[in-house]
Amino acid sequence: MSVASNHFSGVTLLITHYNRSGSLERLLKTFQSLRCVFDEIVVSDDASKPEHREALEVLKEQYGFTLVSTPKNKGLGNNINKGQVAVKSPYTLYVQEDFVPKPAFVTHFKDALAYMKADVELDIVRFYAYFAYPYLKPYGKGYSLMEFKPWLWNADHLKFYYYSDHPHLRRSTFFDKFGKYQEGIQSDRTEFLMCLSFIKKKGKGLFFNEFTTLFDQKNTGDEPSTIQRSSWRESTNPFFLAVRWFYLKFRLLKNTFELATFK
Repeated sequence: MSVASNHFSGVTLLITHYNRSGSLERLLKTFQSLRCVFDEIVVSDDASKPEHREALEVLKEQYGFTLVSTPKNKGLGNNINKGQVAVKSPYTLYVQEDFVPKPAFVTHFKDALAYMKADVELDIVRFYAYFAYPYLKPYGKGYSLMEFKPWLWNADHLKFYYYSDHPHLRRSTFFDKFGKYQEGIQSDRTEFLMCLSFIKKKGKGLFFNEFTTLFDQKNTGDEPSTIQRSSWRESTNPFFLAVRWFYLKFRLLKNTFELATFK
């Protein structure tokens, strides 16, 4: 069968969800249209509103996923933690519900999975980002090896985002090496602490060079993003540009110190 050609053996698709059942349906439908089949699909829900929980039950019957729920909203850290614990396969493809895979995903995911199986030291393969990771070494088939450079003269603050919550493939033993996500704090902070753990514990990862070609991130008026960014960080006003420059230098120093003292 043609479906079998895109059966990713040993991989579970883990999706975190909160109040965006329409986006979740779009994601599942797109994977289906790309003929992607996984060993299992796990959807971890963070106590969505009743109308979305009802929709989840309908989608569960339609797509046959495992639903991991909670009676109380506990944040992204807990949502990823309980979802990952439910995974039984050796590899996890993690995707938040507002992403949509593109046709190019299939070929390049096969390459990523092959690399992961061939190199036991690889911990993660990243497929999407807002910006390229600053320090990359060519690896093969459109992927590069991320290299963390600790020195202050390697002054791009994005170097600390060695890990990302954006779509990625990882080993399902990820927690054994890097620990679980911190819970009860803002999602950005949760992600950054995992970045520090990934660096401190010498994680190894690949980054797809054309990082906007495998997934789209789509938010609608009915189901907007649950993360709000400060508008001044996006402004082109000269004053705010100057403020941003000083802010990034401060952040570089702060992050360097925090990494040095991270346990």
